[in-house]
Amino acid sequence: MLTVIGEGLVDVVQRRSGSEAHVGGSPLNVAVGLARLGHPVQFIGRYGRDAYGDSLAAYLRSSSVMVPLPPDDKPTSIATALVDDDGAATYAFDLDWELPGLAERLPLMLQGATLLHTGSIATMLQPGAAAVLAAVEYAHPATTISFDPNCKPSIISDRGYARAQAERFVALADVVKASDEDLEWLYPETDPLESARRWFHLGGDGGPAVVVVTRGATGPWGITAAGETQAPAPRVQVADTVGAGDSFMAALLSGLVDRGLAGGQYRHALRSMPAEALQALLEHAAKAAAVTVSRPGANPPTRAELNGEDFSLSDSLPPTEYSSERQP
Repeated sequence: MLTVIGEGLVDVVQRRSGSEAHVGGSPLNVAVGLARLGHPVQFIGRYGRDAYGDSLAAYLRSSSVMVPLPPDDKPTSIATALVDDDGAATYAFDLDWELPGLAERLPLMLQGATLLHTGSIATMLQPGAAAVLAAVEYAHPATTISFDPNCKPSIISDRGYARAQAERFVALADVVKASDEDLEWLYPETDPLESARRWFHLGGDGGPAVVVVTRGATGPWGITAAGETQAPAPRVQVADTVGAGDSFMAALLSGLVDRGLAGGQYRHALRSMPAEALQALLEHAAKAAAVTVSRPGANPPTRAELNGEDFSLSDSLPPTEYSSERQP
């Protein structure tokens, strides 16, 4: 069982041609991405007892994601995405983030979990962020932990606080993914790859085994104990960038699970992963992001699409900017 803890919300996407509503939220998108890649997944997050909440829960269940928490009496969170003519999205949020009673439910909900992913608003916005950190600390001994800061400066504008929160989760994580834009915002005037190298050493021997940076058309980069590597970005016509980083994250984690590297007992094997194995994972995850940007909204690929059975990428099209989800 794979577990994702974090925010679920409704994305109201506004384009020049009109607006439409879709279920979203970075952790929720990762949960759906993992399920579409064939993994049993549960999503632990809050949603309201309202029409948007009904849509959110129905979407998760239709994607074969288990939803162990019932709705509460607060409104479902909303993110408004403004998509420009180049397909890049900026966001504004109206949300509530808390998970009362989570600690008491964790022993049952995390029984048998091999991987726990979290990130984004869920790890920054209080009071829920404290509950998520406690969940990660509880799960850490037996579970592979992954983290994506997916910074939202329009929600958490205190850079120092955001940096400290991110570093708390990085020190506990086995797998970390960030965009170059995340790292540039968290550590101004520092090269993003240098910031990622510093994250790799957070927590000493107990810190991350893998740190990955997505860099748009330049392609993803990663570091393990065996060294650094990178992969090219596939070439694809961009519809928009909504959810692309989340599809990358889901495919990266899926690749680790497929290789038998999920679970606390496999931590040593994960740390011993050679650089060429990470490069293959980066290529796999970059293709997932490219599939997502080729169509509107946060629509992650299925395993068949990612294996090339139902989808192909053209070498003749411009390179994707799949990590350019610009945050206000």
